[in-house]
Amino acid sequence: MTQLKHRFALAIAAALLGLAGCASTGGNAFFDDAATTMRVKKAIFDDPSLKVMDISVTTEKGVVDLSGTVKSKAERTKATAVASKVEGVKRVKNDLKVE
Repeated sequence: MTQLKHRFALAIAAALLGLAGCASTGGNAFFDDAATTMRVKKAIFDDPSLKVMDISVTTEKGVVDLSGTVKSKAERTKATAVASKVEGVKRVKNDLKVE
């Protein structure tokens, strides 16, 4: 009976090690990108010179895409600068249009 328990424990340990080996560290990329998007939106909203509501933010693999419209080239440049300073941002793609 104790030999059966040892074999069962060994089988469980082997299964757990096998599952741990299959685990991926990149499984949280979606949540990381969502958090980055929220941080960029907050940074843009909190900047007094960017009180604009027509900026959309999306993030994929740390690359932030800004789209929408702003009132001047200065706002367009400032939005890129603000977004690039946010934690988790690797690069900013600025597709903002000046009205």
